[in-house]
Amino acid sequence: MKNLSIPLAIVVAGFLVSGAIIFSNSMDSKKNANSATGGNVDNSADNIENTDAMDNIKPVSADDHIRGSLEAEVVVVEFSDFQCPFCQSFHSTMVRVIDDYNGRVAWVYRHFPLDSIHPKARKQAQGAECVAELGGNDAFWAYADKIFSGQNPELSQLSSIAQSVGLSSSSFQSCLDSGKYDAEVAKDLNDATASGGNGTPYSVVISKNGSKYVINGAQPYEVVKQIIDDALGI
Repeated sequence: MKNLSIPLAIVVAGFLVSGAIIFSNSMDSKKNANSATGGNVDNSADNIENTDAMDNIKPVSADDHIRGSLEAEVVVVEFSDFQCPFCQSFHSTMVRVIDDYNGRVAWVYRHFPLDSIHPKARKQAQGAECVAELGGNDAFWAYADKIFSGQNPELSQLSSIAQSVGLSSSSFQSCLDSGKYDAEVAKDLNDATASGGNGTPYSVVISKNGSKYVINGAQPYEVVKQIIDDALGI
């Protein structure tokens, strides 16, 4: 019996080790799946309502650049950088959101230029403000769409982009050269950091009852949809 028990113990130990390895690999696979999407597949736990930082966000008003209605059930305030490739990706996601929710969601664009890594972003943002002055809200969004649909345009190309959305290129260039909107862009940047932003894109989802949810980074459409549905109560 003694001689038989030793091999049996070895077999049992082998099964236990194999099971531990399988379990460990399974957990690693789950961890890697979350990492591939920024670890925010289920954002309901990560995006807590009404944190102190989010409550510092400047209220949405008619002075904002808004796509949709101020009366929408949910407003997504995005702090973005025109030179940021992740912002370019998220811009496409938000265009889809606006189309799919058919008036229930509005989108506000605020500037968050990261000067240390995107040296053209602040001037591109000032250009957007000049476009809004010269052509209104629709022209602002057309300019934003053009910027994000291109390949990181040079500052020398901005007047051509302004012209492509129906504006005088000389009037635009005069406005841009004046630097008159530098303070306005700086206000948006300060609003972003005060409300919890430390990278781009950074978005705050606001429901009609005042509940707030954060979207950090260029989350995929499915994650954004989940957060918006939570804000809508559906």
